[in-house]
Amino acid sequence: MKIVYTYSHLGGEEILQVHQPEILQEIRDVVSKVELRTAKVSREKTKMGRELVSPIDLNAGFKTLFNARGYQELRDTYTISVPNSGIEIPGAFKQVDFVKGKVLVEVQFGKYAFMFYDMAKFQYFFNENKADVGIEIVPSHTLHHRMSSGVSYGEQLVYDIERLKRTFPAVPVMVILVDSDLPTPTTV
Repeated sequence: MKIVYTYSHLGGEEILQVHQPEILQEIRDVVSKVELRTAKVSREKTKMGRELVSPIDLNAGFKTLFNARGYQELRDTYTISVPNSGIEIPGAFKQVDFVKGKVLVEVQFGKYAFMFYDMAKFQYFFNENKADVGIEIVPSHTLHHRMSSGVSYGEQLVYDIERLKRTFPAVPVMVILVDSDLPTPTTV
């Protein structure tokens, strides 16, 4: 795979360049080593018969490569209590896929709501002083056309973050849009 665009929110990319250049290089290396293969033939009405990229395979590739470089999952478990209700729900948690030091990395090849929820998780761990910066790796619009319906694309996330200005997320974030090294299909 290749990086086709990066977006720096509140200096996320610059923080990495200055304070964590080795992590930034590791991220670039991981992206370049993830193999993108078409893994299934679509039965979807709008993409019938087309070979599509499997998000499950992509996530597995990222997991293998990040884990080999010492990245681990970060999970905070807590009990939810609602004020003035007596309700308590144990075992709730917030989780980020890959962490090294205080750099959080999420790889998101799912629906748009999950991309935006990742921003909330970055904010949570930043507020808990467990993160300095978050990195969101997402498909580009072009790659999204090669995947199942429902997979979102990073340009939408960047567009929305830009319109929220500095209000949310109030944590430095670098958004990385990735695409295939394979030739672009003629129909998208």
